[in-house]
Amino acid sequence: MSKIYFASDLHLGAPSPEESKKRERRFVDWLEMAAGDATEIHFLGDVFDFWFEYRNCIPKGGARVMGAIARITDSGVPVHFHLGNRDLWSFGYLEDELGVVVHRNPVLLEWDGCKCYIAHGDGLGPGEYFYKFLKKIYRSRLCQWLFKLIHPDLGIAIARLFIKRKHFKTQGVSSGEGFISSEKEILHTYCTVEFARDNSIKCFIMGHRHLPLDLVVEDAKTGAQSRYVNIGDWTSYYSWAVLDNGVLELKK
Repeated sequence: MSKIYFASDLHLGAPSPEESKKRERRFVDWLEMAAGDATEIHFLGDVFDFWFEYRNCIPKGGARVMGAIARITDSGVPVHFHLGNRDLWSFGYLEDELGVVVHRNPVLLEWDGCKCYIAHGDGLGPGEYFYKFLKKIYRSRLCQWLFKLIHPDLGIAIARLFIKRKHFKTQGVSSGEGFISSEKEILHTYCTVEFARDNSIKCFIMGHRHLPLDLVVEDAKTGAQSRYVNIGDWTSYYSWAVLDNGVLELKK
């Protein structure tokens, strides 16, 4: 029997160090609660508002969360990082220092007969072509190498200035806006396409949207149904999810 906890979109560092530390303390309390009976803990991206690993340094902040994660992994509870659009520049520090498992792409995992499709969610589904183009640049080894040539103080300042106007939201209906309908949800559309390919998926679990959602996903041809659960965020909703003995529940 498994008990898996999911959290996403903490955005440590935003909108200010003071506000970030308040959320960070609450999140550490939640982490310690979850670690009490968890068999695994999964972070579905954007734990940090900006993260880039230089050869010998990392961005300032997030020490309490990283310390809590290290204690949890040292105790034997696996912790998984599914990289988001704000913290995708991970090159080994998280694995080596915190002992986490890092996922750079969506993964299929199964617990207690419940097959789950897990991802942060950025760049999935139709539209958002400009962001998808930018993501290729972000993931380019050449561009990453060039960015490393900039002094960390300057490089991190430039990155934070670039994203300052976009705290807690990104492009399109996929993130940061209110719920209109399932048809307008880009990630729901993506899940519907993936479910048509594999009806054995019981749950699609994602972040990025910054809005807790629990929507039915249906294959029009077979009539089979699944669920798309977006676990929300820790900037407005302080929401999370737990998969307990094969049953997924969204909580705040």
